Amino acid sequence: LERQLLMQNEMRVRQTAMQIAWTREFIKYFGTFYGCAVIGLTAGAIRKKNAGVLLPIVPLSFIFAYHYDMGYRTLLQRIKGEAENILDTQSTLLELPKGPLTYEDLEKIRRSQSKFFIEK
Repeated sequence: LERQLLMQNEMRVRQTAMQIAWTREFIKYFGTFYGCAVIGLTAGAIRKKNAGVLLPIVPLSFIFAYHYDMGYRTLLQRIKGEAENILDTQSTLLELPKGPLTYEDLEKIRRSQSKFFIEK
């Protein structure tokens, strides 16, 4: 059991590392796109003398800020803290509908899905 717990934790750590690495790689590409978009939209706004052209920068800024926070700042720490808070103070939110799954429930499901099972 201890080996299984260690393995599951190691898999979780590796998946989290992959998520952070993916986010950092995404920032490189999206950051380049974002920079080009800001320059292009600013030039277009100046040329057309219309500030409305700059409007797409707002949602792009939120996307960039979220991913930057995820890859290089404290978003994961804040998420972990909130998860711990939920576990400590709001554990009723985590209860499964109809309670935990039991062996009898699994057997009922298996029987209902089996084409060849005959009830005695």
